[in-house]
Amino acid sequence: MALLQVKFDQKKRVKLAQGLWLLNWLSVLAGIIIFGLGLFLKIELRKRSDVMNNAESHLVPNSLIGMGVMACAFHFLAGKICYDAVDPTKYAKWKPWLKPYLAVCVLFNTVLFLVTLCCFLMRGSLESTLAHGLKNSMKYYRDTDTPGRCFMKKTIDMLQIEFKCCGNNGFRDWFETQWISNRYLDFSSKEVKDRIKSNVDGRYLVDSVPFSCCNPSSPRPCIQHQLTNNSAHYSYDHQTEELNLWLRGCRAALLSYYSSLMDAMGATTLLVWLCESLECSKPSVNALNSFIYRREIWQTYLVLGAVLGAEPESM
Repeated sequence: MALLQVKFDQKKRVKLAQGLWLLNWLSVLAGIIIFGLGLFLKIELRKRSDVMNNAESHLVPNSLIGMGVMACAFHFLAGKICYDAVDPTKYAKWKPWLKPYLAVCVLFNTVLFLVTLCCFLMRGSLESTLAHGLKNSMKYYRDTDTPGRCFMKKTIDMLQIEFKCCGNNGFRDWFETQWISNRYLDFSSKEVKDRIKSNVDGRYLVDSVPFSCCNPSSPRPCIQHQLTNNSAHYSYDHQTEELNLWLRGCRAALLSYYSSLMDAMGATTLLVWLCESLECSKPSVNALNSFIYRREIWQTYLVLGAVLGAEPESM
């Protein structure tokens, strides 16, 4: 049932074309924003690529970058069509492209919606990537003399300082990792020999953590060695006293940071998708088509709350 009938005269058609031209240029700006968000996320992920297990986490930023470039190119062309639709000498050449334009627009918005969903659903894969990546990185913390791994100590230390975290799941993860290089161990010491012999894998494990785990806000000087030995420190009980270390694991800290980024980017992309869907709706294409059939009247239908299109009627 027709709810609204609209007649487009020459003046209204010109205004409509100008409005659609402006909307398409705003969509070009939206495409630049999507491209910028994807580039920013890719840079942030590359900063911590050493503590990530694989490259799966780069799927979303690469998709955002690709969709941003496509949006700019696609809406630049659409703006060109709207601009030429005002000129009677130019609009006729775009007539065969209107239906393909609608088809490409629907495909583009479908892919953009899937990318938006990926922004919100990336948390699971990112958590697994961080868990395995951080665990492996902690193993290489001591390899300061090994080519290709000599930077890992600085990377982990800076990560723990910046995100105020310690270890993978917590500071106790360092108890299970030999983070002190053999170069700095005195193998003539009985204590060192006993610790290495007591371990099945021959590792030197201690109840200590790197200095970067220390919380500078603590009023007590940092206790980073012999954390479970109450007698090694004055007035100290590791089971009841609040330790002066970062208690949160780096996996949780990084996951929280990247999740907040992904949620913000997902919301922004969703907003862009809604605008794209409204702009690329069938009434917009029919409105462009009305420039070509200048002597026709178009009827716009509203079905189930969504405007579906218009049908021509002879004047």
